[in-house]
Amino acid sequence: MFANLSQRPVVPVRYLNWYSGWTLLLLAFASGILIGLFFHSESFLGGYTSFPRRMLRLGHIALAALGMLNLIFSIAPVSLDGRCERLASTLLLIGAITMPIVCFATARWASARFLFPVPVTALILSVIFILLGTKT
Repeated sequence: MFANLSQRPVVPVRYLNWYSGWTLLLLAFASGILIGLFFHSESFLGGYTSFPRRMLRLGHIALAALGMLNLIFSIAPVSLDGRCERLASTLLLIGAITMPIVCFATARWASARFLFPVPVTALILSVIFILLGTKT
């Protein structure tokens, strides 16, 4: 849409999403290295299909996917209503940070699964605010 990215409107509220997105991707790469050191073992965390190992994989993927989602939001050339943009940005960050934490915590303590509504609700609301706040 913009031939030159320097022509893109500057949206300060999204800077935190940009930095958080890259940070989450870096954490995804780092966690992938750490987890990958032990995946060769069939019995690692109870085997490939065990609940703790699935939650560990989900947390790793959540870091990458939600990091990319924050990056996409930060550079999207869509203009949003100011309040909706701040709410969407904040809720997207809350969801992106809490989702991997809840996944990793659930891998260790199964009862932590009851915390999943926190990141899921934040992410759902962020999308709603993006859709409601989009200026045409």
